[in-house]
Amino acid sequence: MAIRKIAILTSGGDAPGMNAAVRAVVRTALGRGIDIYGVYRGYNGLINGDLQPMHLRSVSDIIHRGGTVLYTARSPEFCTEAGLQKAVKTCQDAGIDGLVVLGGDGTFRGAQDLSRRGIPCVGLPCTIDNDIACCEQTIGYDTALNTCMEMVDKLRDTSQSHDRCSVVEVMGRHCGYLALNVGIAVGATSILVPEVPFDFERDIVERMNQTAATGKKHFIIVVAEGIGGVTKLTKRIEEETGVESRATILGHVQRGGNPTVSDRVLASRMGNYAVDLLCDGRSNRVVAINNDCLTDYDIEEALHMKKVFDTDLYRMAHEISI
Repeated sequence: MAIRKIAILTSGGDAPGMNAAVRAVVRTALGRGIDIYGVYRGYNGLINGDLQPMHLRSVSDIIHRGGTVLYTARSPEFCTEAGLQKAVKTCQDAGIDGLVVLGGDGTFRGAQDLSRRGIPCVGLPCTIDNDIACCEQTIGYDTALNTCMEMVDKLRDTSQSHDRCSVVEVMGRHCGYLALNVGIAVGATSILVPEVPFDFERDIVERMNQTAATGKKHFIIVVAEGIGGVTKLTKRIEEETGVESRATILGHVQRGGNPTVSDRVLASRMGNYAVDLLCDGRSNRVVAINNDCLTDYDIEEALHMKKVFDTDLYRMAHEISI
């Protein structure tokens, strides 16, 4: 079946580079004579019929912007059969031949449900957590790394001025990829991630004491949010080491900002590839990049894959940060 009309939506948490991907999908589709519609506010937009036709100028001057011009939302209603059927009907009534969805694993589960009900879907991995197992790097991850690094570099100035310990929480409820690489980039004394159990005395107190013995009096500890209790942890560090300690939760600043070159190029490549897949009649797919080569996986296969944490990189990080 020839593809005549496709739609695109962004769902879940926003990630820098989403706009670059939207731009690539729109421009690729229009260049091939395919009509394209933007769905506003994620799967809620499909349920409510909030679709608008897009043209070349709809995506002008957005490649450098963070967030998403299509807006995003989480949709409890879409998780029900009634909500799904409303979304399917919207696609059918609008004559949508294929749907490109941008987001993380929750977004892909929604795309899988739509594919099973006859709406061809392709997913683009957009999440700053970099927790999509089939993909080496997700859209938004590189920008978030650089944002976190810049924020911690600024904290280092005041930590050094006051001989303090700064405990910095970055995003990552179930994964520590952001914490690990930020920790390496800022020379953190200790990095705490959900994948590796930690011992307070060994991994924090002893490391701080070893570092202090060599003459360094300020410390950076990077913690993934999945560890939890960063405020209590900071208080305990101060009580047991005698070093004035402060907790900083970077929060949603990590999601914002202009995407880096890496994210803009990655998003553009993936967006273009997604249209290729739909034009080739392939659906229920997730686009991925591995060894700098684009590829794609069945959504169900992608959702069942487990990302292996790089324990060698984690070991190296602590070996060189003393």
